Amino acid sequence: MADVLAPTSATNASRIVYRQALVRDAADQAEVFYHAVMQGAANHYTLAQRRAWANVLPREASAWAARHLLYSTLVATSDHRCVGFIELDGRNGRVETLYVWPSLSGRGIGTTLLIHAERLLLEDGHTAIEIEASAMLVDRLQRRHWQNLGEQMVERGGELLTRYRLRKQLNAVET
Repeated sequence: MADVLAPTSATNASRIVYRQALVRDAADQAEVFYHAVMQGAANHYTLAQRRAWANVLPREASAWAARHLLYSTLVATSDHRCVGFIELDGRNGRVETLYVWPSLSGRGIGTTLLIHAERLLLEDGHTAIEIEASAMLVDRLQRRHWQNLGEQMVERGGELLTRYRLRKQLNAVET
């Protein structure tokens, strides 16, 4: 994986840089995850469901830093702070997690992280990418040609949450 991914600019003159995660990003990742679930998913899940979901992973840097060993993690940074991230299971061709700071949602950060993930999987010889997406993400992915393979119910802390299994064919584009 490249050390630095191509930067793109976002609105409000704040430049978003995409790169491989570093240990110093882990604390920000914990906060992005927590706020994306608690605030960003508020229109799709109850408070009890969001609390159960947010409690799946500790809100501490060491837990997120340890995940860097399990997954290829790309971050989107603004002013040297992580504002979004994607964890990629390259062995199985799937996205483990994708989260963006709630106030930056809808600005293309998650889409750009997915584009980088798709490229990395293509380079590793995969022909498809999969994700288990929340109710807040499923429509956006379907607009980007992801195939909905069905709704699932997952239990988190005694709460049932709806998620969707999606798949997208990867096609190499000549440049």
